[in-house]
Amino acid sequence: MSSSLTPLRIGLIDMNNGHPNQAIRSFRGLIGSFLDRARIANPSLVAAIHHVEPRNRADHPPPNCDLYLSTGGPDSPLDGIKESWYPEYQRFLDTIVGETIRRGDEARAAFLVCYSFEVAVAHFGVAMLEPRPRKFGIMPIYPTGEGMTSDMLKVFGDRFFAWEHRSWQATGLDERRLARLGGRLLARESRDGVSKGPGLMAFHFAPGVEGTIFHPEADRPGVLNWIERPEQQQAVRDAYGELTYQRMRKTIDDPRRLARTYSLLLPGWLQRRFNALAPSRGWQPIPPPSYDEQHGLGDFEHPASDSAPASSDPTA
Repeated sequence: MSSSLTPLRIGLIDMNNGHPNQAIRSFRGLIGSFLDRARIANPSLVAAIHHVEPRNRADHPPPNCDLYLSTGGPDSPLDGIKESWYPEYQRFLDTIVGETIRRGDEARAAFLVCYSFEVAVAHFGVAMLEPRPRKFGIMPIYPTGEGMTSDMLKVFGDRFFAWEHRSWQATGLDERRLARLGGRLLARESRDGVSKGPGLMAFHFAPGVEGTIFHPEADRPGVLNWIERPEQQQAVRDAYGELTYQRMRKTIDDPRRLARTYSLLLPGWLQRRFNALAPSRGWQPIPPPSYDEQHGLGDFEHPASDSAPASSDPTA
């Protein structure tokens, strides 16, 4: 079948509850860059982004997408699961898992970030959710042994850096529950699970569903937009001190840190999921993303514009 007749549909599930944010722009930039790469091998590839907002508009996750990116957002995830949008989001997660068990790589797949990750922790019951003092900034992440062999994190070795902005944490891993789901813990807040904090940072929750509590979509414009606001500058100084604030400003431009995560983690997930669908869609597979620290910051500094038509209509 011609690739022009087999569109790729990407669902962008916006959990920001109507709050202005940089994340949607950044997610769209990542998707646009991915589609640019996909069209090198598939010039007639048709793609569309379906942007929905469950929390503030009562939208349902679009039912006919191939890949889903579900974002972070404000407020308590435990309050969120009492709201009217939550049962439909639960059904969405369970449907992805069920389809993947039945259909394997040809099924839909979802990647969940921060608030969405926290909601999934509660839904799947793989850990406890608890509030914590707000953590924000560029922080180290430590893959577990399974994480270092996972498709998601094996490119990073035993440590990498990511943007965090959260007031909740997942702790107290239920290993039996996770094993029954077919999931794996992929990263922790501390190498030893204790010294920097007990947080569980990345999961393969179950077949077809993965996610991180940190923000792999964070790019330089988004981080600078946040960190250069006077009230946020003061918040960082109050929480971590002037020296740490200045180091944080400097590390934004360190090509070994956020730029590497931005360039490899979500682009790698999109590439792998696209290639898994390719044989049944008549698409040519595409190579994994690469990142050369000597080459510069690339899209991390100047994100690609959205190159796919957008729609908020789940049936479009």
